Amino acid sequence: MLAIARALMGRPKVILMDEPSTGLAPLIVREIFGVIKRLKGEGNTILLIEQNARMALKICDKAYLMELGRITLEGDAKSLMKEESVRKFYLGA
Repeated sequence: MLAIARALMGRPKVILMDEPSTGLAPLIVREIFGVIKRLKGEGNTILLIEQNARMALKICDKAYLMELGRITLEGDAKSLMKEESVRKFYLGA
């Protein structure tokens, strides 16, 4: 939370978040994603790199899925959540 607050002090045009949920307890992860969602709702542009695909896809507009450093799938988040391969490999459904 402190890192996010410090980043916002400079009034950036784009906020880059690299794995903001890494190593955090599930309750804190939900809180962090709530903050990200609020920032997005306030009109901030956020580039989010995240392994927690379920949480990321819930709040993003557009997503790129990477495997071994290459983009293998891209599209709007709602469409990707319905994609069978995404559900199987990334969402555990």
